[in-house]
Amino acid sequence: MRPLAAVETLPAAIAEAKPATPRARLHPAGALPPARIPPEALAPAAYGALIAWAAGLSIVFHAVVLSIHFAPPDLKRLFDRGPPLEVALVNAKTKDRPQKADILAQANLDGGGNTDANRRAKTPLPPLAKDTPREDIALATERVQTLERQTHELFTQLRAVPALPVQPMPTDHAERTDSPTANELMQRTMEAMRLEAQIAKDMDVYQKRPKRRFVGARAEEYRFARYVEDWRLKVERIGNLNYPEAARQRKLYGSLVITVSIRADGSIENIEVNRSSGHRVLDAAAMKIVDMAAPYASFPPEVRRDTDILHITRTWSFTRADELVSQ
Repeated sequence: MRPLAAVETLPAAIAEAKPATPRARLHPAGALPPARIPPEALAPAAYGALIAWAAGLSIVFHAVVLSIHFAPPDLKRLFDRGPPLEVALVNAKTKDRPQKADILAQANLDGGGNTDANRRAKTPLPPLAKDTPREDIALATERVQTLERQTHELFTQLRAVPALPVQPMPTDHAERTDSPTANELMQRTMEAMRLEAQIAKDMDVYQKRPKRRFVGARAEEYRFARYVEDWRLKVERIGNLNYPEAARQRKLYGSLVITVSIRADGSIENIEVNRSSGHRVLDAAAMKIVDMAAPYASFPPEVRRDTDILHITRTWSFTRADELVSQ
């Protein structure tokens, strides 16, 4: 029984053998850990410095914010656009720059002329005529109508003049010298009859001439506009399919005004270049394209009833994209 009693008393002996104070643990460097200072010892100094630093930063920030001012917008300058800017091209220049310029130009021009009045110099060249094919067509049509009206009035007056009677031979020598003789009266009558016959013949020939219509870039009547638009689309399609190779290789571009006269059956009567593009290659190509696109559609009944030949005037443009555009 003694061995059992020894075993039971072994834990108590081990407990009594443990040291009263724990051993200090060494760090890898072999030194003791730093002593811990309680937070209460640091509170007065650290917190005071932190508060002072935050207060200074706040004062600086508020000073910067208060120094910034936002002024309201000037409505007068916002909505006042000022006088318009005028730019002119001058054909002379001077070395001196004007102190107070009236207009803007590509070169300095200080003064000039023989007057102190505020006048604008004008070009000595005559004004250029505007390119208005529509007005030219309207004037030509009006001129033709005026000539027709005057011819009809003259023809009516000639028909209304009665034949001059043949008077007997005067017996007095004085009367014979003042009044025409019978031979002269006969000659005048024959001349009037000849002129009347000639005018009647000319009127018949004129009335047998085909009735022409001139259509510009803006056709007012729908019956002409539909036919002209179909014609334009066909010409553009044929022109783009057969674009001139010489113009593409030589990089030729330009616009020309061309008038195409079309008969009632769709055939071409005449092609005329009213304004050249400046390149013979483009002018010849435009006329060739018109021939290639022929024959065109026949006139519809509403156009055929008063038109035998339709003159279409358009502006053709050979663009940098190697395309043909008609306007």
